[in-house]
Amino acid sequence: MPDSSTMPDLESQPEKPSTPIQSPGSSTTTVALLYPETDLAKGIVGWDSQDDPANPQNFAPTQKWILLALISSFTFISPLASSMFSPAISYMAAEFHVTNETLLSFSVTIFLLGYTFGPLVLAPLSEIYGRRIIFSSANWFFVVWQIGCALAPNLTSLIIFRLLAGIGGVGCVTLGAGVIADLFPIQQRGMATSIWALGPLVGPVVGPICGGFIGEEIGWRWVFWVLLIASGTVAALIELLNRETYAPVLIRWKTQKLSKDLNRTDLRSAYDLARGTTTVPPTVSQALSQGLRRPLILLVKSPIVLLLSTYMAVVYGLLYLFFTTITSVFEDTYGFSTGLAGLAYLGIGIGFFIGLTLIALSSDRIVKTLTARNGGSFQPEMRLPTMIFFSCLLPISFFWYGWSAKYHTHWIVPIIGMLPFGIGLIGIYMPIQTYVIDCYPAYAASANAALTALRSLLGALLPLAGPKLFDSLGLGWGNSLLGFIALAFVPVPIFFNRYGQRIRERYPVNLEGNGK
Repeated sequence: MPDSSTMPDLESQPEKPSTPIQSPGSSTTTVALLYPETDLAKGIVGWDSQDDPANPQNFAPTQKWILLALISSFTFISPLASSMFSPAISYMAAEFHVTNETLLSFSVTIFLLGYTFGPLVLAPLSEIYGRRIIFSSANWFFVVWQIGCALAPNLTSLIIFRLLAGIGGVGCVTLGAGVIADLFPIQQRGMATSIWALGPLVGPVVGPICGGFIGEEIGWRWVFWVLLIASGTVAALIELLNRETYAPVLIRWKTQKLSKDLNRTDLRSAYDLARGTTTVPPTVSQALSQGLRRPLILLVKSPIVLLLSTYMAVVYGLLYLFFTTITSVFEDTYGFSTGLAGLAYLGIGIGFFIGLTLIALSSDRIVKTLTARNGGSFQPEMRLPTMIFFSCLLPISFFWYGWSAKYHTHWIVPIIGMLPFGIGLIGIYMPIQTYVIDCYPAYAASANAALTALRSLLGALLPLAGPKLFDSLGLGWGNSLLGFIALAFVPVPIFFNRYGQRIRERYPVNLEGNGK
């Protein structure tokens, strides 16, 4: 067996060095190996060279951004479906003769419950069988269940179909982090993550705007027919243009081909050797058994991932609690139609775009600056300092929006009041998302699954408490309570920046699943 200690670090793949590295005690200059190379004499199969065009890290920039755009396009449609049905729910309730507010809310949030379970299966499978096939399968699973939702004969079947659609729809949300780690070096991930994250954050805001007009003009079932047309079209384009990006799977395929062509049974993938596994793909049951543990291991054994996931989940839950009152406030208090009430979500949406622009323009620059100050050594925690500022914006919106709506000020006032929350949420979401990609690039999909599962669980369940909360406390004090919760979490980013690196290094996590 070849000595794996001579292989490059496969867990992290930094950008290529621009200058050669002088070997200590040697008069010759060598270039550091960032990616494992083929050495048939030792039975190792890797890339043909550091500049091998088959390596996704070496794809042309245009090709990288096209692949990211494919992922991002579906990542917009799926979260769009999470909230698009919300404004049209009253029409469905009238048709099915349902008056239970909790059940009606559950028919909307059940989609996010699918987001909770889906990542735990899809992420590990993508790290064993490749991104492309899992991404494609999840997309078509989502598309098919839009038909079920559109033809649902009763509320029970609609809830079940939306749960199944959520399980498929989370594929793009889960695997996007993995594709970014596959394609982009550390210094470009801030911008790449910002583009990809447009969907999960903007989709739930655009959804009510579209769903309100569709439900009002042509009926609630057309919400799902429109989603079917849009998702089917994008899924077909992805099927034609997408390609595999996960390096260990690509090299495993290359190993199998070379073994057959050269009639050699001793060849092994460099990635599999580094992980202590073989080139033989595991069975589905073995894949699930091994892969399901990764997101759970991160949540249980990595305190920093658990803390960041919990913080993101709380913020995400506050977002969906925010959503529970917007439609009713602008219909009942301001006399908006269902379609116009959906436009009120633009307050948060515009905040998202402002926050996204700020993060996209600053994240990679800040990382480069801090890396230079640190003697050229990058630490994932360099993504987190901006969270301190953005966390202070979150509480503002709840007090502003809640009390202005309670006292019936002009309708533009509560809409503008939503802006700080939108900006702040992006400023929390993006650094955490990029941080886990930087920490676990080889298992970015599983790390993202841990984030997605926990935040989706709170996003699915917390809004169920919304109607009773605001019935008991009213818009003013109900939103103020949420504001005080957000205010209590303001010191959390300071804690992450001061102790994050220490906690991460003190509790390293083995995700290889090889028992070592």
